[in-house]
Amino acid sequence: MRKKRDEILIKSPEQIAQARVAAQLAADVLTMIGPHVKAGVTTEYLDKICNDYIVKVQQVIPANVGYGGFPATVCTSVNEVICHGIPSPKRVLRDGDIINIDVAVIKDGWHGDTSRMYYVGQPSKQAERLVDVTYQSMWAGIRAVKPGATLGDVGHAIQTVAEAAGFSVVRDYCGHGIGLVYHESMEVRHYGKPGTGMVLQPGMLFTIEPMINAGKPQSREMPDGWTVVTADRSLSAQWEHMVAVTETGYDVLTLAPGEQG
Repeated sequence: MRKKRDEILIKSPEQIAQARVAAQLAADVLTMIGPHVKAGVTTEYLDKICNDYIVKVQQVIPANVGYGGFPATVCTSVNEVICHGIPSPKRVLRDGDIINIDVAVIKDGWHGDTSRMYYVGQPSKQAERLVDVTYQSMWAGIRAVKPGATLGDVGHAIQTVAEAAGFSVVRDYCGHGIGLVYHESMEVRHYGKPGTGMVLQPGMLFTIEPMINAGKPQSREMPDGWTVVTADRSLSAQWEHMVAVTETGYDVLTLAPGEQG
């Protein structure tokens, strides 16, 4: 049974091309919203701008709306929020905040999913370092992707960078396979041991989205059933890219303009 289930994860070059279109649309949303992230605006305001852009400009489907009951277009995770932050009219951004915006869209049935960190004004040195190390750890994981490598190799690469900087890796949430289904069965953990886990094959498509905490790795879900915060209320950061396994290595489908990792 497991072998048949894994075979579904393999996409053809034509399917990867279709997924890339959705991935680039998602990345475009994050580029668009950047100038609007500033002190004094609410996370609900950012969500409305993203929804208008996806629906009216891109004319595609915002994948998060109603997904599992989620009430908004994007996840807005500020400071100690690890992931799945619900946009709110009460959450006003302040100078020094850090925020992750996570967006997913559907184009011709294919899902594009990516997230990015933003600074609100001038962050603290610790916050800036956390955001930078999280980005480095994501790319360490991406660079470990190639045929014959394992998901344990990817997780180990991420974990090594994060922990060397004195930070911790969230273990309760992970990356996932993606395609015509938003969350496929493949689990991409951001920690692990080299040589363990699923062996990567050309045509696999998944997200790498490490959540890194300034304090301890433990998390806690809030009463709203979505928002996840650090148990010790330390800062948390996250970056996310969609990655395809190629014949020789990896292909990042959600690159921002000019981004080279």
